[in-house]
Amino acid sequence: MQTNQELDIESTANVLKLLGDKTRLTMIKIMSEHECCVCEFVDLFEMSQPAISQHLRKLKDGGIVKETRRSQWIFYSLNPSSSFYSFITTVIRDLPSQQYKLDELEVQGKRICCD
Repeated sequence: MQTNQELDIESTANVLKLLGDKTRLTMIKIMSEHECCVCEFVDLFEMSQPAISQHLRKLKDGGIVKETRRSQWIFYSLNPSSSFYSFITTVIRDLPSQQYKLDELEVQGKRICCD
């Protein structure tokens, strides 16, 4: 695994492009604290499932999120095995917690709508 000193400019620029999108940046902050499924992101961002899946695919292709399958559901979280994990956690460290969004979903009965 690479350390921060070993990250190359090209790959780091690509990660920053991924994080440069407000939706993906918010998703990363949420996934750094909780794993979520697509349906939760659909409700959180009030976006279509294909749009959310596209964001998640980009993050997964970049290696910065991982997926865990449970039955027919797939849950996403920040990938601690990524060579960019330390870099990403540093970038998002000072961002406000997004827990309130998950709390709102829970109040609406949508927090774990896949079960």
